[in-house]
Amino acid sequence: MKHKGGCHCGKVRYEVEINLDKALSCNCSVCEKRGSLLGFAPEINFTLVSGEKDLQDYQFNKKVIHHLFCKNCGILPFGKAIGPDGTKMVAINLRTIDGVDLKKLAIQEHDGRKI
Repeated sequence: MKHKGGCHCGKVRYEVEINLDKALSCNCSVCEKRGSLLGFAPEINFTLVSGEKDLQDYQFNKKVIHHLFCKNCGILPFGKAIGPDGTKMVAINLRTIDGVDLKKLAIQEHDGRKI
């Protein structure tokens, strides 16, 4: 199903075809502090509608994930990386999808500290 979302100020907007039946809660140093609930989609299912110039890239540790956040409001709507099989992937912060009911998501814990 196609969903729309974006940052708090509205400068960054996206559309993504993603399954919303589950979410990943990661405890790595970045995800834990920002409180993201993540869903994943191939980059081909993702369209950045607006705000490319408003995005700032943050990388840490092995620098393999591009954590993209709005320079204006600071919200991180998504990140980008290459999946284990070589597919370009987008990690959507499900909290930034318009109208998503987080209570309906099955949350899977991920031990990102070990990576």
